[in-house]
Amino acid sequence: MTEPTKPKLTLNDIQMRDPFVLPHEDGWYYLYGSTDKNIWRGPATGFDAYRSKDLTEWEGPFPAFRPGPDFWSDTNYWAPEVHRYRGKYYMFATFKADGVCRGTQILIADSPLGPFRPHSDGPVTPRDWECLDGTLYVDDDGKPWMVFCHEWVQTKDGTVEAIELSESLDRAVSAPVTLFRATDAPWVEPVKSPKNGEGYVTDGPYLHRCANGTLLMLWSSFRGGRYAQGIARSESGGVLGPWRQEPEPIYESDGGHGMIFARFDGGLRLALHTPNRSPDERPVFVPVAEVDGRLVAAVSS
Repeated sequence: MTEPTKPKLTLNDIQMRDPFVLPHEDGWYYLYGSTDKNIWRGPATGFDAYRSKDLTEWEGPFPAFRPGPDFWSDTNYWAPEVHRYRGKYYMFATFKADGVCRGTQILIADSPLGPFRPHSDGPVTPRDWECLDGTLYVDDDGKPWMVFCHEWVQTKDGTVEAIELSESLDRAVSAPVTLFRATDAPWVEPVKSPKNGEGYVTDGPYLHRCANGTLLMLWSSFRGGRYAQGIARSESGGVLGPWRQEPEPIYESDGGHGMIFARFDGGLRLALHTPNRSPDERPVFVPVAEVDGRLVAAVSS
């Protein structure tokens, strides 16, 4: 069956938070993110995906995930990431329901465009923790981990945590290990809200292995009232760290929740959303380069 033709779009046409890009061997880049018009409240619709051959013109939206009538969550569909693992495609995404803690559930599909369906039995994050932004990391021994955030709304000083996953990615097989706290980074400043008071945010972890073997973690918080993209490095080269914070963000122009992907020509891009306000947020791809195990802004090419 021939797929319907989709209109060509630019990134400026796509309202999206938390962008994630999957370059695929079929020659397409697949783009995922938080795509509900209002992700903060009200009934959620699902996750849409887009695809492009050149990162400039995009086709979509394609309905990558739509909840079934018995799906447990109906709000806060956030930060989908899609990872290829053992021939399948796994979506790690954040969900919430009234009276149920926010958490990351794992979905599965046979193709990058889905349709994705539940794989884990609800969230794999602790059921009594408010959590978000789970990401997959497979270590050098082939062991899968999920790195995620324990939210500041519950802890006041948000943390980044790691749990080991089963080989089938359907459940956690270890207790969480705290990797670091928001206040471990010297650049992070507190946020305030009428409901939750003052606290320090951790958002959007993503792990990137440099060509020289250095393991970096991108994560986001706030500085000067604006969203910012920070980086930590593992002193052991492994997921359990210890993690040392870079003293300054790599991006602080009211954007974040980033990840790193390689273009088909090998050039690296930092994908993030900016500005950090709805409905104006858009995905942006910032050229970066590795220099001695660090990520630095590069000249666009």
